[in-house]
Amino acid sequence: MNSTQPDDPLADAAYRDVPAEAGGRAGRTWWDANAGEYLAEHGDFLGTADFCWCPEGLREADAGLLGDLTGARVLEIGAGAAQCSRWLAARGVDVVATDVAHGMLAAGAGYDRPGHPPTPLLQADARALPFADASFDVVFTAFGAIPFVPDAVRVHREAARVLRPGGRWVFSVTHPLRWAFPDDPGEHGLTASRSYFDRRPYVETGTSGAVLYAEYHRTLGDHVAELAAAGFVLERLVEPEWPEGHERTWGGWGPVRGRLLPGTAIFVTHR
Repeated sequence: MNSTQPDDPLADAAYRDVPAEAGGRAGRTWWDANAGEYLAEHGDFLGTADFCWCPEGLREADAGLLGDLTGARVLEIGAGAAQCSRWLAARGVDVVATDVAHGMLAAGAGYDRPGHPPTPLLQADARALPFADASFDVVFTAFGAIPFVPDAVRVHREAARVLRPGGRWVFSVTHPLRWAFPDDPGEHGLTASRSYFDRRPYVETGTSGAVLYAEYHRTLGDHVAELAAAGFVLERLVEPEWPEGHERTWGGWGPVRGRLLPGTAIFVTHR
């Protein structure tokens, strides 16, 4: 991800085990430090009030993965700048967005339109949500929270706790198959170079030795097992295909790999 930490420049990037506390803490500091750079690079694609599930460009307006939201109370975790929640709010949905990084939420607050009610934003760790039990009908995240913590089962359990019986939990992540391949959108990224079963996180370390960034790999089986442990039933696993005419690259995502390999997995579940 090429961390930007002026006080602790990037010294090394590799797949390796790190203490869970250090890896889990890095997500908050990295997104605080890099919010502006990230949004400058991807903001035109994500928009300020659009609901995009993945780099393939699948929109909720077309996919309808959250179901009928009439009268529903909705929670977004790992919301970043809350573009998805802002899109829902503009359609009359009762929604609140949370993220662990103040930098991302602050950037998102600037996206609210003058003269319109602000999108409800709250800084919170997805592993310890400040909401009462059974207080939402739908919880979702688009590439938020889950990849950046070593204990994703806690995220699932918190989603289950705040959902009402029958409530829906939908989340998108990097497709686990991608972890066996280099993070390269070109031809080089088509040759597997690591074991799919190597669960060591991708870690960036500063010159101080501190963990600046950590992203965690889980197999499809791991995701399903963690969902089951939290009491969820898997309804659908959506693997968006790369659309014709979509030429944008985003990290390891792009048309070369996208036409041959899945890049995103979206889990649609209910409690």
